[in-house]
Amino acid sequence: MLTRRISMFALFLGASLLGLVATPQEAQAHGPRQYYSSWNRHPTANYHYRNYYYKPTASYSGYKHHYVVYHAQRPNHVYFYNPYTRQYWGRCPIGTQGEGKYSLLAEKDRAGSLKDIPESAFPEPSAVPPIPETTDKVPLDLPPDDLPDVKQPGLTLPAPPVE
Repeated sequence: MLTRRISMFALFLGASLLGLVATPQEAQAHGPRQYYSSWNRHPTANYHYRNYYYKPTASYSGYKHHYVVYHAQRPNHVYFYNPYTRQYWGRCPIGTQGEGKYSLLAEKDRAGSLKDIPESAFPEPSAVPPIPETTDKVPLDLPPDDLPDVKQPGLTLPAPPVE
């Protein structure tokens, strides 16, 4: 009788432990495929940014990232910057009330500085593109609607010293 109880317990314990072991794809399913950080102020330039973290595939271990940049001088859009290519690759308008709109720049129009991209290079906002580097065409989640508080004390750069 005791032997049978020990055998049943061992069987139950083994089955329970087997359930804790997940395949890599199952383990990745527990983390989000893409998400955004909170806003940060660039320490020396006059803009704010947030990280956009994504997995190119559902089973990708870890995350890659791009930046979403907000310039108070360009208050109608947030811009997506790829740190791997060092180029801006698109933008989305502010205040779309949840409607997914995005302006994806053509490869030839992408640049490392927004001043090098003419306004005419941005196409009319349309469908949201897929997550970068994906083959399964899962659409990019647009960033949260919140914007940085650019009027908050301490978030603007002081005037340069007069020489």
